[in-house]
Amino acid sequence: MDTTLRDGEQTTGVSFAAHEKLNIAQVLLAELGVDRIEIASARVSEGEFNAVRKLVRWAEKTEFLNALEVLGFVDGDKSILWVISTGCKVMNLLCKGSYRHVTEQLHRTPIQHFEDIRRIVELAQKKGLFVNVYLEDWSNGMKNSPDYVFEMIDNLKDLPISRYMLPDTLGILNPYETYTFCLQVTEHYPLLHFDFHAHNDYDLAVGNVFSALRAGIKGIHTTINGLGERAGNAPLSSVAALIKDHIGEETHLRENKINYISRLVETYSGIRLSPNKPVVGEYVFTQCAGVHADGDSKGNLYFNDLLPERFGRVREYALGKNSGKANIKKNLETLGIDLDENSMRRVTDRIVELGDKKEIVTPEDLPYIISDVLHHETQENNKVRLLNYSLSLAQGLRPVASLKIEIDGQVYEESSSGDGQYDAFVHALRKIYAALKRPFPVLINYSVSIPPGGRTDALVQTIINWQYNGIDFKTRGLDVDQTEAAIKATLKMLNKL
Repeated sequence: MDTTLRDGEQTTGVSFAAHEKLNIAQVLLAELGVDRIEIASARVSEGEFNAVRKLVRWAEKTEFLNALEVLGFVDGDKSILWVISTGCKVMNLLCKGSYRHVTEQLHRTPIQHFEDIRRIVELAQKKGLFVNVYLEDWSNGMKNSPDYVFEMIDNLKDLPISRYMLPDTLGILNPYETYTFCLQVTEHYPLLHFDFHAHNDYDLAVGNVFSALRAGIKGIHTTINGLGERAGNAPLSSVAALIKDHIGEETHLRENKINYISRLVETYSGIRLSPNKPVVGEYVFTQCAGVHADGDSKGNLYFNDLLPERFGRVREYALGKNSGKANIKKNLETLGIDLDENSMRRVTDRIVELGDKKEIVTPEDLPYIISDVLHHETQENNKVRLLNYSLSLAQGLRPVASLKIEIDGQVYEESSSGDGQYDAFVHALRKIYAALKRPFPVLINYSVSIPPGGRTDALVQTIINWQYNGIDFKTRGLDVDQTEAAIKATLKMLNKL
């Protein structure tokens, strides 16, 4: 059960719009193949109500209505009526799974709380709802008041409750404790269906999921990218790989959709992924060490079961100071370039030299590096050459750029204003290309970086992502001036076209 749209939305700063919730829900259920999704908390706001209604209208036209679940509370009939009015059919009732929570937060005795739950479950059943129950703070309950936990389940086990959901609410468990506590529950109540809901405060959420499954837990709660309160929840991507590769069980998940939903949620949430996050991080299928690339060429010696193709991705070989000839050869094969041994050695030395300066060397840079190393002037083979340009910035006036450029031996000049100096430069360039009826790609992303702690004279690296005829590619410029670095990246783009 994925709870990105409910528990994941409790990440600081994350709030999904109604259309974003709908889009995520559609991908989770219809494309990725998640079994159930928790989409909201009852009685939160009018906006939350409208978002749930939007999801229900879509689900009613498909087979997914019973896969939508809403968190409800022990509040008489208020949550029940709220859920019913949205059109949802499943309510996850938040109950107290530890003695301290029931006595200090609710100021109720255990028996009073059990009776409150009983009345709500029976009323929900009469009104046509399916009910699951959360035992909130269950992990502390098992640590400090296990008799209360078992008394609670004893009092509820004969009710029409589909699933008993065991959350490590504060993320306090380790894998040993998780296995012990889950096994006690599953062995004591073999006919009940238990879910486990992990939090990642000690970075143990996925390990705890593994222990819970080994102890007989039948359902696991996840979020996309591990979103969730504080340190987050167990990430679906890692749990999916764990279940298949370490537990040996199959799920309904289509693994090749995991990377897509990860990027979608990253965009909507605004929470950027760590590049080394397992399965979905930018660098996790990139080999840096040359010895690894060499081993991959000799029988895939550095492969494991986490093959990138499973998740809709490809293996890459980084270029930098740790690169050997094998890394570079892998990238050259991708580009269709073949070099002799002497040339390969010289190109390798240059890439290592660039890596020592902490410059990012990309596969797109290789043709330029090769040309430079082999003493061919890059400019000689370029069909587009920037002959001259001038940038002006004055207070109260828009920046202006003037440029002279040579395209296929013909020289063109143009000027334009813009919102910034680089924007003015691009506007002037676009004027020339429009007059020539030549295509100009769309700028998708623009990032600037300097070395950590860099001084004002530090090198500036500008990476620009472009899109042209459905193809995404990037170019890089390096200079002491940010605008000039961007212009160099743009000139590389024009010559790539």
